[in-house]
Amino acid sequence: MTISRRNFAFAAAAVSSALPARSESLPQLGSKVYPYDNLPVKESGGHESRAVMHGTTHGGFPVEVHITSLGPGQMPHAPHRHEHEEIMMLKNGVLDITINGVTTRVGPGSVVLAGSNDLHGWKNPGPERAEYFIVELGRQA
Repeated sequence: MTISRRNFAFAAAAVSSALPARSESLPQLGSKVYPYDNLPVKESGGHESRAVMHGTTHGGFPVEVHITSLGPGQMPHAPHRHEHEEIMMLKNGVLDITINGVTTRVGPGSVVLAGSNDLHGWKNPGPERAEYFIVELGRQA
């Protein structure tokens, strides 16, 4: 089978567009320890967040990790959607997770995957604070 230069160019463009874009503005992440007590705290209306890392893997794939402590009755923000996937891991407390209109109550140790462009959000129904880890995978929308 032979392939023309024109068809090869189309195929190469299609393959390269399917790969994650290497972000020149984000640092490449390497091995590192992130002690919890050393992470700066950002407070905002009933919740605290700690940025852990934001960069790319050796292959150029974007990754962001942060930790949030959410007060009773609070939401970190309104339900939203974005291109990248998001993984939430609940350390302690309880959260009501809503994905595409379906709400599920989860407790400590639960893991949630919000897929690309799925409408998602969560709220702490209380009575205690909820602390969770967020791992964002892929290009930011």
